[in-house]
Amino acid sequence: MRVIALLLTLAIPALAHADIVDIKWNDAAFSHKASIAPKKFLEVCGKQAKGDNVAWQFKGNAPTDFNIHYHVGKDVTYPENRKSVASADGTLVASIDQDYGWMWSNRSAQPVNIEVSLKQAKSGK
Repeated sequence: MRVIALLLTLAIPALAHADIVDIKWNDAAFSHKASIAPKKFLEVCGKQAKGDNVAWQFKGNAPTDFNIHYHVGKDVTYPENRKSVASADGTLVASIDQDYGWMWSNRSAQPVNIEVSLKQAKSGK
């Protein structure tokens, strides 16, 4: 019985796993391709300075819920929040120095393939 309990304890975090990717800029650009499992999410995160501009775009083979967000304490702010979109683009202008996350939630029963592209222009501080 203890072995089963131990196996369940080890398996539960794996079941809850979602893909979180740190943004690694390459000449002020970042791109990422991923497959989002059913009922899971993909999030790409990176530090932005106030005034930074990030041109973003993504394309998927099926709709996902998409947002750009950041946390201040327990509060979450969403500069962008869209439901059930397969592609979108825009520009984030960082309102504060913070870690920003671009996040896609797959609410479907099938995997969703996503291609993400970010291009950064520094604020010039």
